[in-house]
Amino acid sequence: MFISQISIFVENKQGSLAAITEILANENIDIRAFSIADTTDFGILRMIVSDPDRAIAALRAKNIAVSLNRVIAVQIRDVPGSMHKVLGLLSSNGLVVEYAYAFISRKREDAYVILRVDEKEKAAQLFEDNHVHTLTPEEVYNF
Repeated sequence: MFISQISIFVENKQGSLAAITEILANENIDIRAFSIADTTDFGILRMIVSDPDRAIAALRAKNIAVSLNRVIAVQIRDVPGSMHKVLGLLSSNGLVVEYAYAFISRKREDAYVILRVDEKEKAAQLFEDNHVHTLTPEEVYNF
């Protein structure tokens, strides 16, 4: 029900992001989704990859600070209003979304949303009770 997301502090300088993606490419690790938020001096890169454990090991071997977070991935229809239904469900039940990012699939008419919420277990139960499909790690890592 929960998937692994890796988070990396990236210095805002030429080649920093490319160095990270090179490590993953050399390990044949596919990037499924990513988001980067930046400040003046550094950014926080969040990624869903095909093999999180191997990605962490490869990055740490190159002295890159990386952490692992458990997040929820939900499948929604790729139509107007679908995102609101998911976020409204969380909000109306007192849950806080710390951040979110989305991606679409070329194979289906669905979109996928990665959510980090303050109460993961409660959110997962709400989604199950309301027939919102949460993706398994295998579904996400093997798109």
